[in-house]
Amino acid sequence: MSLSVRFSKIGAVVAAGLLASVYNSIPAAADPVTFRYLASQGGISPHELANELGYFKDNGIKIENVGYAQGGPASLFALAAGSVGLGSAATSAVINSIAGGNDFVAAYASNGINDQVQSTFYVLEESPVKSIKDIAGKSISVNTLGAHLDYTVREALHQNGLPLHAANLVVVPGPQLEQTLRSGQVDIAGVGYWQSTFEGVLKEHGGVRAVFDDTDVLGEIAGGFVVLRRDFIEAHPEAARNFVQQSIRAADWSREHPDEARAVLAKILKDRGENADLAKHWRGFGLRPGAQAVPRDLEFWVAALEREGKLSQGKLKAADILFDPNAQAKSN
Repeated sequence: MSLSVRFSKIGAVVAAGLLASVYNSIPAAADPVTFRYLASQGGISPHELANELGYFKDNGIKIENVGYAQGGPASLFALAAGSVGLGSAATSAVINSIAGGNDFVAAYASNGINDQVQSTFYVLEESPVKSIKDIAGKSISVNTLGAHLDYTVREALHQNGLPLHAANLVVVPGPQLEQTLRSGQVDIAGVGYWQSTFEGVLKEHGGVRAVFDDTDVLGEIAGGFVVLRRDFIEAHPEAARNFVQQSIRAADWSREHPDEARAVLAKILKDRGENADLAKHWRGFGLRPGAQAVPRDLEFWVAALEREGKLSQGKLKAADILFDPNAQAKSN
């Protein structure tokens, strides 16, 4: 059976299970299970929104912010070390981490890219860079190496017949994206789909233009996943199911109530000591209803990593990566 067909069959089962049970109420454990996590500057994840909305109350779950992660790989390193209970990273980074030996499970799609939410690569108005072919030899800011922006650039270069490392990637934290671009420290600012708050300020100040975005390269696709350790899921199956279902519930709520969601984000940013005014630029999670993961979300990056020689042909299947929140319930 082909990889595509295998992913399609398994993906359809997983998606159906998610959509059928996403809002189901599950009895909570007597003692809450704590999920420790690292936040992302200027943004939120669905589980943070769920917490603020009270969805975890009486569901046997507590979440605890223990700091910030510069990017997905750092979040996954912390998860592997046991410093946190959940990670959040781009799909490519998640697959890389699992292929490298970490026994992780993709709990739910945390972000997506579409016509409303995407990562965009900006230059100053006077820049000679007009298209993807012009990025060769240029410096591009990314939030971290080995994650979504990095792999989007590689894929853009590949699709245009250029070497994968033809551009010089420079790690720049979200709050410094505008400064490094305007000061000429980088030629191009890569602004991730999760950094729309910083993008809004950049555009508001003017003098910049977009060269391309990740939908031009990848199409509509899930950008990343929240990840849990398999042994954690086995130890706390009920809490894991509740966590996933209520996080998805919050993601759906944000799509239906965008203004209210921005108000919640403003509160979260203020509580963290960040600029609450950034929340007005937030465009949402970019997820499909039910945070549904479809086969292409995974198989696109599996194929890319196989092409680069970072993943052995056929080493990973969807069943190795995706968490089915109904699996434990079905087995009982």
